[in-house]
Amino acid sequence: MTPVVALSYSLQMAIRKTGASPASADGDRVITQNRRAYHDYFIDDTIEAGIVLTGSEIKSIREGKITIGESYVRVDNGEVWLIGANVSPYKHGQSGFVDPDPARPRKLLVHRRQIEDLREATERKGLTLVPVRVRLRRGRAKVEVGIARGKKLDDKRQSLAERDARRSIEVAMKERRQQ
Repeated sequence: MTPVVALSYSLQMAIRKTGASPASADGDRVITQNRRAYHDYFIDDTIEAGIVLTGSEIKSIREGKITIGESYVRVDNGEVWLIGANVSPYKHGQSGFVDPDPARPRKLLVHRRQIEDLREATERKGLTLVPVRVRLRRGRAKVEVGIARGKKLDDKRQSLAERDARRSIEVAMKERRQQ
């Protein structure tokens, strides 16, 4: 039996109007994921950070116009920076405003203790910081930063073999249920 959840009237109307689930009605949704990070790295831990944006960049992010595939995170002078992320200019913006550089470094908002943890992690041999996912949480853009160890070629092959084995097991179980 599923528990009954009491929702406000406005939230119920938003869900009915959009056909969305209650989680997405709050604005908590994944915008983009860095799948390459999971292929190239072992993600040990993740930290959620806010992004400092200018102008209409948040509108572009809400439309999904951000790429983090080739980006990385760096700690400089007690600040955390997202380098190489591309936020496309907002198409419907006013003509009098100048769009910021799409590939500019963006400051990430993280607690001081977390900054120290990230700095210590990058000083250890073989660890790096990679953006794993960009999401909207309560209307604000957040980046999940992963503390990652690089995979070697053998590790990548082993990951592929494990994934193929899982798929074949799932197919076999599905066929067995159908019999």
